[in-house]
Amino acid sequence: MSTPEQSHDHARDHDPLYDELHATAEFTRLRKAFRSFVFPTTVAFLAWYLLYVVMSNWAHDFMSKEVWGNINVALVFGILQFVSTFFIAWLYAFYMNRRVDPLARELERRYNDQVGGAR
Repeated sequence: MSTPEQSHDHARDHDPLYDELHATAEFTRLRKAFRSFVFPTTVAFLAWYLLYVVMSNWAHDFMSKEVWGNINVALVFGILQFVSTFFIAWLYAFYMNRRVDPLARELERRYNDQVGGAR
């Protein structure tokens, strides 16, 4: 087990090139692109999930209404939770491939060029 002093020493020993890349406008754009998708999507999904839980607990009459045969509103909400989860996963992959990954690849290329040139 490491002591706090060893942890701080390890943090100080990281590659200073990372600090240079971290300070670039490209890195700021990378973080902004990532956060602009992840934070709102997470909030929206948690609100949607919370709506499902709240409605299941306190709107029993509404949730137990039959939509078709023995399928009620609660079951539809539950299935839509799965559908929305897979949709968000697909949307995440699509967004990251188009907006975030190119920025990350460019920063990685710059890092590798500078590390390769220093060795």
